[in-house]
Amino acid sequence: MRFAPFAAAVLATLAGLASSAQAAPTWITVGERPYLLLLKAAPELRAVATRRVPVTKPELRGSSTMVRGSESIYAVEVDDEVLDQLSADVHRELHRCGSYIRHESKAEALATLHRLATPPEPQRLPSYTIDNPTQVNPRLPLMQASNILSTITQMQSFQNRRFNSSHGANASNWLFSQWQALNPGNRRDVRVTQFTHSGFNQKSVEFTITGASNASEVIVLGAHLDSINGGSNTAETQRAPGADDDASGVASLTEIIRVMMASNYFPQRTIRFIAYAAEEVGLVGSRAIVAALPGRRDRTVGVLQLDMTAYQGDATDLWIYTDYTSPVQNQFIAALAAAYLPTLTVGYDFCGYGCSDHASWFNAGYPVSFPFESSDANFNRALHTVNDTTATFGNQANHALKFARLGLAFAIELGSDATPANLTAEAAAATLAAPAQKTATAAR
Repeated sequence: MRFAPFAAAVLATLAGLASSAQAAPTWITVGERPYLLLLKAAPELRAVATRRVPVTKPELRGSSTMVRGSESIYAVEVDDEVLDQLSADVHRELHRCGSYIRHESKAEALATLHRLATPPEPQRLPSYTIDNPTQVNPRLPLMQASNILSTITQMQSFQNRRFNSSHGANASNWLFSQWQALNPGNRRDVRVTQFTHSGFNQKSVEFTITGASNASEVIVLGAHLDSINGGSNTAETQRAPGADDDASGVASLTEIIRVMMASNYFPQRTIRFIAYAAEEVGLVGSRAIVAALPGRRDRTVGVLQLDMTAYQGDATDLWIYTDYTSPVQNQFIAALAAAYLPTLTVGYDFCGYGCSDHASWFNAGYPVSFPFESSDANFNRALHTVNDTTATFGNQANHALKFARLGLAFAIELGSDATPANLTAEAAAATLAAPAQKTATAAR
């Protein structure tokens, strides 16, 4: 998770992404307040460009009333050591992370700024009418917290899951095998693959179910595979269990996949489940996957990120983060909770620029949502330490189960639609009105 506590050595191993003899420049885009701290740590640095970026935030923490604001995002060339210092300063003074995204080049960083300054509204959106209770409701009771906890426990048993360690590569291979085992009948519409990244050995893992009649449109559910410990930069020996951050998200995805496969669900749209590599060092894995999309024939019409699902820091169950996400899809997330998980309470908050992998998709113009386990004020303080274990959430996964069920509803409601996405934002929002309320009553 990108807004969790960071210590001074969190990002020292970013040098592994560049050649060791003459490291290439590290280009980042970074948020406003972290940029000011960056200048304190390295006064000689200057942004090569900046843009005012529109953001949507709740009027008050938890409130569903939204207000429009803006913040400055900067493109900067930095050294890895400076990023280490920035992380420590942001943790100490802002009680959050550095909130930045690493880019392959100056040109990519500048292009990102340009898109953020005038974020395009997705040209065609799906209908958000909630009309698949016969597909969703019977599957929700099949989901089990014990299965989620088992996956988290197995993932935290790795020494760490760092993007550049042998443990991180082994964790990717382990998850690949686990997801392969979820297709015992070898359905021909299912593919389990690994995405190879340049410069490090950890691979992203994907489980894809090809749609039956509307396969060119894709729904993406993601979480991140890697883990870090801010107290050490020794890739092979550091202990970084990462139970909440983000074994919990990966485990939630795994349970969604298990139930879909066990109940013989066949979607109309294609559904991609992705466990991203190298999130903790600037969203590197998800950025590469999104960058590869122009060569694909399919089109992504909805993205959901599950980064930390097991620790309930507030009485409110589900927190929808509203900055750098899609307002109309966020309304759909809240409507799904009302329809299929009516006992859950919903709040709204914001986490800053680049706080998880959904930002890679948002920056490229896709509709994204980021439901989170707690408010920004009450996040899990054990993150990025040796104490991020199942013990921090009582050695149970009841909270994570809520997010797994929400993710299942998201995937099935959008995945079951054979109608091509061709709605404007206004028209898509209109589909959330009366039909959703009627379905919600029936689902109870």
